[in-house]
Order: sequence, then structure tokens, then C-alpha cells
Amino acid sequence: MQNTISKIGLLSDSHGQAQRTHSAVQTLVKAGAEILIHLGDINSTTVLDSLALDLDEAGELKPPVEVVLGNTDWNSAELINHAQHLGIGANEVEGRLQLSGKTIVFQHGHHYEKYHAAIQEKVDFLFHGHTHTQIDEYVERTRVINPGALQRAREYTVALLDLETLALERFTIT
Repeated sequence: MQNTISKIGLLSDSHGQAQRTHSAVQTLVKAGAEILIHLGDINSTTVLDSLALDLDEAGELKPPVEVVLGNTDWNSAELINHAQHLGIGANEVEGRLQLSGKTIVFQHGHHYEKYHAAIQEKVDFLFHGHTHTQIDEYVERTRVINPGALQRAREYTVALLDLETLALERFTIT
């Protein structure tokens, strides 16, 4: 993973909505996302297909994609295998990245012990889904962000975090 990435596209809780996920990916990439992180409740391989936008000359996903499984991803083996086949980084419970000198942990949010462990560790960012609500707050030293949800929400939202300016931009997906 490139350490020069500064714009992170965050999406969560697709619950099988492949077309809406595709629209979300297009929105985030157009806004400058250099990596996409899906925070769980994927539910179908078609959602994973929607995350895999394009390949570069070397056959690598552009932008790179990381996913973590959620509490409704009962077909976990199928999802992980399909993600890996597409070149998507697949994480069962939690993922971790070092980008622009920041420690980033991402999880779905239903494993509360993992959530609290990341806060105790004082990671720079903790991204999660699960609640279907937009969150941007500090818990102790850690900035906790939930982009909202792409299903079962009043408004379908995703977010773009700029690690250089620390600005968080939200987008509504129709």
C-alpha cells in the first residue's frame, strides 16, 4: 500500500445494493479518492464487483480497495475469496493501514472489544460502519468516523477524508 495516499473514500453497509455501491464508488473517485475502504455488511459478490472499478497497467486495482466484513456477511468465505480474486484487500474483523504517517484501523463496529482496543491503543483514526449513522468525533485521542450507510438509512451517504487537511467531506448517494 502506498504511503503517499492522502484521500480516503469511506463507504459502509451496502447490504447487497450493488448499483448504489457503484454510484458511491464513482462519486468518491470523481472527488479524488485514492483508496476505498468498505466498512462491512457487503452481503454479495456483486457489491465487491462494484468496488473494483478499474485496473492500472500493472493489473492492480485503481484505486486500491480494502474491505472488512460485517455482522450480516454470513457468506464470509465466499466474500473473502471473491474479494481476493478481484485484488481487494479482505479483512475478516479488522484492518490496519499506515498512510501519511497516520495509523488507521477500520472495522465494521460490532466487535466492541476491538473498537475499545483501538481507542486504548490511541490510533489516529478508527473507521467503522454498523450503526448506519454518520459520525465524526474524537474519542480520547482517536478520531472516529462512520460514513453512514448505503442501505437502511434515511439518507444514503459516503465520506472522503483528506489526511493532509483532515477535512471530511460527505456525499449523498441517490
